[in-house]
Amino acid sequence: MLVVMKPQATPEEIQAVCDHIQQLGFRPHPLPGAQRTAIGITGNQGQIDQGNIEELSGVAEVIRVSKPYKLVSRDIKEEDTIIRFPGTNITIGGRDLAMIAGPCSIESREQGFACAEAVAKAGAQFFRGGAYKPRTSPYAFQGLGEEALKIMAEIRDRFGLRIVTEAIDAEALELVAEYADVIQIGARNMQNYSLLRAAGRKRKPVLLKRGLSATLEEFLMAAEYIMSEGNYEVILCERGIRTFTDHTRNTLDLSIVPAVQRLSHLPIIVDPSHGTGKRNKVTPLARAAVAVGADGLIVEVHHQPDKALSDGMQSIYPEQYEQLFHECSQIAEILHRNIPRGVSITEDAGAAHPAAH
Repeated sequence: MLVVMKPQATPEEIQAVCDHIQQLGFRPHPLPGAQRTAIGITGNQGQIDQGNIEELSGVAEVIRVSKPYKLVSRDIKEEDTIIRFPGTNITIGGRDLAMIAGPCSIESREQGFACAEAVAKAGAQFFRGGAYKPRTSPYAFQGLGEEALKIMAEIRDRFGLRIVTEAIDAEALELVAEYADVIQIGARNMQNYSLLRAAGRKRKPVLLKRGLSATLEEFLMAAEYIMSEGNYEVILCERGIRTFTDHTRNTLDLSIVPAVQRLSHLPIIVDPSHGTGKRNKVTPLARAAVAVGADGLIVEVHHQPDKALSDGMQSIYPEQYEQLFHECSQIAEILHRNIPRGVSITEDAGAAHPAAH
């Protein structure tokens, strides 16, 4: 169910409708738009008597939403969602493309800072790095945990990069939410519904990666779990799916970008590193992702990929990332979009962008 408010509806009228929905035993989700506010209703197992709601002051109409996902749908919010980061001009969604880069995992302070300096110099706005690594083998490097989170907090202070890192379970989520600017939910956890709900109760943006074999509807429904808990700042991420091919690690499904954008207002970025698993394929697929309309890229960059403790084969060198950044910027310009450069490493990034702690 979707309640569409009149363009001139006051904040008091919107709140009164939300209060009425709560009194009915349901949950209201007000989503302001450029012209009007729409209020999604969740928690109803069956039909709602819409007559009483339609009579409330400020209500334009009540619409039944037939799709299984509601809050992620353009039915409830026509305008693209743009996620902003206080104290910066950085956004995810809209005209500007977000550039997220860094190593698969934080291996040491020296390694983390070397990678961060390289991607900051190239122009990235976000730094990605794993503190907790869900690996196929229990004997593989599992990450440094909170030590890695502390290193990334220092990186934010030094370079002004916003931090994106993964939470693999409820325990890790608490620490990640404390340190990071964006909480990542990995492909293996896309349908971990208890973790999605917990992330939805945090008030930080969530980057949700598509599952290994997830359909478009399953992907959007996973985002719905997060939003149903009141967190409307969700970033979708295509990172490749399992197919019969063996010339790449996964098959990067770029067709899902325009498919998502037709159905949902949420931004969608692309991960050409996991999508290919091969260093020499990362830049070509990054260019293609920008061309197809992605709202950003998340790329693995390592200053010594041959010595990386995880995903070295798909991590590109800093000089390759600089070239990728330059080429993708040119493609974005053709599409009337822009890739803004992040904070210069010569600036006092720590003063401009204080840490979260």
